[in-house]
Amino acid sequence: MRLRALLDTDALGLRLLGGEDELDRTVRGVMTTDLKDPSRYLSGGELVLTGLAWRHDADDSEPFVRILASAGVAALAAGEAELGDIPDDLVVACARHRLPLFAVNESVAFATITEHVVRQVSGERAGDLAAVVDRHRRMMTSGPAGGGPDVVLDLLGTDLDLRAWVLSPTGRPIAGSKLSGPGLPADVCAKLAAEHLAAARTGRRGPHRVTVGTTTYSLFPIRPSGRSTGASRDVRETVLSDWLLAVEADAGDWPEERLDLLQGVTQLIAVERDRRDAARTVRRRLAQEVLELVQTGAAPAEIAARLRVAAPVLLPGLGAAPHWQVVVARVEWDGGEIDGGPVAQSLLEEILVDPLSTGPEHSDRIAVAHTGDEAIALVPLPAVSTEHDGSESGLLADTLLEAVRDPLSAGLNDDGRVTLGVSAAVHSAEGLRGALEEARHARRVAAARTGRVCAAGHQELASHVLLLPFVPDDVRRAFTARLLDPLRDYDRRHRAELIPTLEAFLDCDGSWTRCATRLHLHVNTLRYRVGRIEQLTSRDLSRLEDKLDFFLALRMS
Repeated sequence: MRLRALLDTDALGLRLLGGEDELDRTVRGVMTTDLKDPSRYLSGGELVLTGLAWRHDADDSEPFVRILASAGVAALAAGEAELGDIPDDLVVACARHRLPLFAVNESVAFATITEHVVRQVSGERAGDLAAVVDRHRRMMTSGPAGGGPDVVLDLLGTDLDLRAWVLSPTGRPIAGSKLSGPGLPADVCAKLAAEHLAAARTGRRGPHRVTVGTTTYSLFPIRPSGRSTGASRDVRETVLSDWLLAVEADAGDWPEERLDLLQGVTQLIAVERDRRDAARTVRRRLAQEVLELVQTGAAPAEIAARLRVAAPVLLPGLGAAPHWQVVVARVEWDGGEIDGGPVAQSLLEEILVDPLSTGPEHSDRIAVAHTGDEAIALVPLPAVSTEHDGSESGLLADTLLEAVRDPLSAGLNDDGRVTLGVSAAVHSAEGLRGALEEARHARRVAAARTGRVCAAGHQELASHVLLLPFVPDDVRRAFTARLLDPLRDYDRRHRAELIPTLEAFLDCDGSWTRCATRLHLHVNTLRYRVGRIEQLTSRDLSRLEDKLDFFLALRMS
């Protein structure tokens, strides 16, 4: 339909404020938003409805309109209910970008305009799209009571006879319609996720078609929360956090209208993704606060007080004194300057979802912070007896990555690595610092192995590594002095920077190329410095045990 037809419909209450020469534009859809940057939900041709809640002052109008114009929307319709008259700065910005602007009378609901547009866009799709809009409105007004992505997938099943599922990047089922029947087998989910991640790494746009056995699936990417879809963004920053919509159908011969409808469905599901990510904010903040207290050497009583706040949030109904485990993860890419901390945080949240319960109300109770290039998870465990077999209940490193290894390997391609370390369970605040060190040491053990996706647990650490975080301070100072004093003395005399070189070398897991790049050195210069470190300390940095000793000494210094 044309914009002119909207203006001529009296019942819509639209008043043209600018763009008379653009009224022959075609409207392909409609979207309601009050986000400052709604670009990830736009595909072009939409009538955008806004209540102007995103506008705090006159400077906000120009970037908002620029985003809409760049996305190719047909027009903007602004409601008068919030501010009364439409601000002049918005009128000027729309004129500058040749974007038609309508004012919507406060007596007209956006839902009225939405339903009119979707019915006019395509008569044969009117029922389907009106239902989508209705479901969308319910979700936005009712929160979780609206049904989340399951509602949208039910619509696909009842109106279009399409079986569909929402999967995480590791292949974990997130939602499915009632008509989809039993959930997809785990091996099929893993296969679909792997194919999705592999296709995403190539930069190809969805949908991606995959045949598993005799069944063909079409995979539609669902963009992660808070991410821009700009072409300049490195795909590796989002590939491990993308959800996907898997539809049991071959979309290769679908008409454009049906592809547009499925694209709209992914946008609605992305709203649920936003809601779930927002719910993680409190848990992330709690983890960050506890981590800072632990790393700065705060008193155990202060840490315990913060844990008493965290426990009811993470494990409601299980009391305020659970046991805790620490999991450390790192995502590293060869080449490029990519901040691995947020990537590892999202990935660790995904891997650790629902370790204790299958109910949707308890499916996400993990608190994950990130510092530098690593993510650190604080995992609450119910206090359980260990008298039966002498072992403690909790997460096991060798099982955490087992089910997700193939999808992650596909997303990492041949230039990325995921390494993960798991501590033993601790029963009090006093044990958290040791658990954090333990998990970090275990991750370094994993990093010393070959493979794109590796994990190690506290059981795999040598006994002296397990004990060092807990020994008296004077013993720790003596241990540190024996290893690092010769290097410090040499640095003072020669300004050789052996200590910074050692820190960088260990931080790069012994990679000569990455370390030389980080320090802006020639590899031969780096090899000379490492050789001098080995000569002064009588240690061998190719040996894992010596690497761990140096790592502990640096952390304890």
